[in-house]
Amino acid sequence: MKGWTSLFYKEILRFWKVSFQTVAAPVMTAVLYLLIFGHVLQDHVQVFEGVGYTAFLVPGLVMMSVLQNAFANSSSSLVQSKIMGSVVFILLTPLSHWAWFCAYVGSSVVRGLVVGLGVYIVTLFFTAPVAVAPLWIVVFAVLGAALLGTLGLIAGLWADKFDQMAAFQNFLIMPMTFLSGVFYSIQSLPPFWQQVSHLNPFFYMIDGFRYGFFGQSDISPWVSLGIVGAAWLAVSALAIHLLRIGYKIRH
Repeated sequence: MKGWTSLFYKEILRFWKVSFQTVAAPVMTAVLYLLIFGHVLQDHVQVFEGVGYTAFLVPGLVMMSVLQNAFANSSSSLVQSKIMGSVVFILLTPLSHWAWFCAYVGSSVVRGLVVGLGVYIVTLFFTAPVAVAPLWIVVFAVLGAALLGTLGLIAGLWADKFDQMAAFQNFLIMPMTFLSGVFYSIQSLPPFWQQVSHLNPFFYMIDGFRYGFFGQSDISPWVSLGIVGAAWLAVSALAIHLLRIGYKIRH
């Protein structure tokens, strides 16, 4: 236990020591989204009955911040360690691939949840959506952060430099996040794009998380939970396999 917890603590300190960049900056970005979209569309869009657009937007922005920062934590840490050569010091330890996985994904979950909580607290100054099912909120926040932390781990193992990691984030993570229903309900889309949205696992994370606030969603939260859980198990199996064989970190 001491081995993986030490690595976990090191990863927590890595992002916390620059919290102005890793926590405060994403919170500010989310608030800007809320100010712009909430101000423009508040009186023109109503997705759920009795729910204002600004209140509808808050859970999406919180979850988007959780996902993006969980991914950024594990991916940037591994790529930075590989470029600087400091990964060799971790390789010299008798840590198993399970220890690596738990430490990197666990710290990513912590960062994602810290940023998400920060976004939620700041948005309380603008609107206060009532959490009707808080357990669903916690489940989807933790599971979503774990899924993106694991994807970040895979991206960090694959990428040899920062521009490769940026390509992974800009051409995969960002589009899937923005097309997941953060700013809208997929029911407002044409039938073809509704079907396309159902192929996006990020949609199920956003939709299930939003259900915890309003008790309303585009699909059943149990379906979302099953799909997100299966997706996390699949990417976790791949990440653990890559760590076990030392993909791009053991030469």
